[in-house]
Amino acid sequence: MSCVAAFVLLSATSAATAEVRYEFTSLSAQGYSGNAYGINNAGAVVGYGPGAAVSVNGGPLSYIGNPLGGSGSCAYAINGAGQIVGYSGVPNGDTHGFLYSGGQMTDLGTLGGNNSFAYGINSSGQIVGKALTAAETYHPFLYSGGVMQDLGTFGGTWGEANAINDLGQVAGRATNANDANLRAFLYSGGTKVSLGTLGGISSYATAINNLGQVVGASDTAGPYGSTHAFLYSGGQMTDLGTLGSGPSEARGINNLGQVVGYSGTSGSPRAFLYENGVMTDLNSLIAPESGLTLRYANAINDAGQIVGSCRIYSYDYAFVLTPVPEPATMGLLGLGLAGLATRRRKR
Repeated sequence: MSCVAAFVLLSATSAATAEVRYEFTSLSAQGYSGNAYGINNAGAVVGYGPGAAVSVNGGPLSYIGNPLGGSGSCAYAINGAGQIVGYSGVPNGDTHGFLYSGGQMTDLGTLGGNNSFAYGINSSGQIVGKALTAAETYHPFLYSGGVMQDLGTFGGTWGEANAINDLGQVAGRATNANDANLRAFLYSGGTKVSLGTLGGISSYATAINNLGQVVGASDTAGPYGSTHAFLYSGGQMTDLGTLGSGPSEARGINNLGQVVGYSGTSGSPRAFLYENGVMTDLNSLIAPESGLTLRYANAINDAGQIVGSCRIYSYDYAFVLTPVPEPATMGLLGLGLAGLATRRRKR
């Protein structure tokens, strides 16, 4: 059998088997647990491994140290320029948000209190997170041009900003009066608005894309309401459902509207992909691996690469999923090669 014919046969066999849409790669260094929280469109990944870490070109997460001189650190987001934000211990034992850019570390400071945490950065280098105020309450912040701005709450004492898009729109959560409950918010053009809920008392936003679409989770209605992932778009909050009877949470969205997160099942949490109105267990879209469970999907880039954490036996590891050619594409390639083989035989 010729190599071309063998390839065509292999393509036909693969198309007939269960769909495998993603290639799995563990990013954790041997013997270390880890988690991947952010990925840019070039495929550079940041997370914890242990401590603040970055992965480039699909290599293992490489520790960048405790950037501000204290103990403990974590990297949460990376933009297209390779600028990284997260948090690190400082020498006095407090924790501060940081910006790592061009090999230089910047302490973002606080809103007058002791601690801060940076969670998101956009293409302009604007940063969001949460910081303690002088009153020792956490408030969401926007850091731009070297200045940390307090975005406030809905009358309560707590809030955080989790993501910012390239238009400067910010998504997060904050408490209302008397800290009765949390509300997901969208901050845009100097105005912060509540996104409401799915009928329950609380909601929170975790990510936003450049179309202004926001994802997160919300309580549902009823005395036995659960927590469900949501997509907020065009002024409407849509319940994304769950994979089973447990709760769900959306953690990332790309500019194509693909959403990732996790959903509880009768066993452990399982990472999901939501697209075209359907929530799919990501574990069903990778080749079977003994002892491996994708548990949390934290972010997705515009190439469809997904990062998060998985459980391999009793340990948690950072991972990246990379899309593989669709079966239909492989089938067309096979037909093209079959035609090539026919032409060669006729010569």
